[in-house]
Amino acid sequence: MLRRIASVIVGYLVIAVLTFVGILAAYGILGSDVAFRPGSFEVSGQWITVVLLLGLLAAILGGAVCAAIARGQRASWVLAALILVLGLVMALPTLSPRYDEEPTARDGELGVFEAMQVGRHPAWVSFANPFVGAVGVLIGSRRKRP
Repeated sequence: MLRRIASVIVGYLVIAVLTFVGILAAYGILGSDVAFRPGSFEVSGQWITVVLLLGLLAAILGGAVCAAIARGQRASWVLAALILVLGLVMALPTLSPRYDEEPTARDGELGVFEAMQVGRHPAWVSFANPFVGAVGVLIGSRRKRP
């Protein structure tokens, strides 16, 4: 039982760290001109694609780690459910009218942490991310038995 709990926690941490580091690296490489639409705080289609792919890759690795620690797939179903529920709860604020009240004009380069605070993406992205993560965990957890 403790092994399964630890596998879910470690799998979640792997996903969180890899996603964070991946986004930092991608933003450092691509910059704000690729991440945002010109003169706006709305993220570009290219950035949405990068973020979804990074999330999928991180979830696949997190699912693999979870399954390896738990020595089976059952814990990865718990991790996938956790990713899905937490992600959907965290996506709810994007439906608020206040989400659109942030500044819409962007001038010049933004640092990565400033970009995280003021960047705006469509609500569908916030709701797609948990599903991408849950599917990624389940894909990663599928391993061949010795």
